[in-house]
Amino acid sequence: MWRQTEPVSRRLAERLAAQPGDVVLDLACGMGDTGFLVARSIAPDGRVLATDFSPEMLDRARRNAAEQGAENVEFRLLDAEDMDLPDDSVDGVVCRFGYMLMGDPVRALRETRRVLCDGGRVAFAVWAAPQENLWAALPALELITRGHVPPPEPGDPGIFAMADPARIADAPERAGFADHSVEQVAFDWRYEGPDEHWELTLKLAGPLADALGELPEEERAQIRQSVSERIGAILAGRGSVPALVHVVTAS
Repeated sequence: MWRQTEPVSRRLAERLAAQPGDVVLDLACGMGDTGFLVARSIAPDGRVLATDFSPEMLDRARRNAAEQGAENVEFRLLDAEDMDLPDDSVDGVVCRFGYMLMGDPVRALRETRRVLCDGGRVAFAVWAAPQENLWAALPALELITRGHVPPPEPGDPGIFAMADPARIADAPERAGFADHSVEQVAFDWRYEGPDEHWELTLKLAGPLADALGELPEEERAQIRQSVSERIGAILAGRGSVPALVHVVTAS
């Protein structure tokens, strides 16, 4: 996952533009790699507070930090919608693929603004539209078309919940940020073949794997075959499956 999506994290770090000595909050840190990238840029006096809602992810991030020698990183279990942090306590906030999965991203952004110092900046990434991310959209579309899951309701948490540029513009404004900008980062998912795509996508998309797990084996096989044919055609044509991400910054 990190090897494939590293361009997104590097752009987030560039847009955040944290300075040596800063305190940076990494929301929904996952394995922690994005925060570690920022930590290297603000060392030795700066520090990153890596946070996640999942204790299991935090444990893995701690191990990852030890493996990478990321020493200026602290870890804390944290709810992004109700942060146990003081006002004006961090210089920057970075969040890769987190706000879109939160029940109330505007509330989370208001909390983000509250903990930021004056002049502080948030940089976050969310996936662009399904048609720009067929690696994830095709399996989900197959389930919807076959009537196994309903189409997502507007505003429901999910991988494409903030794909609409209008919603991206609305959320920071409602949260009280003075300005924001949006740019796109494109990269390619590289798979050895459709089988690798299927296995990796199910590991990354828990709800998708859960929905498939409830189906009869024959139906799962048909869905996999249909998705594999379409992904295989893309791979045959260009050798990879394109992906697109919105990178948003707000002050």
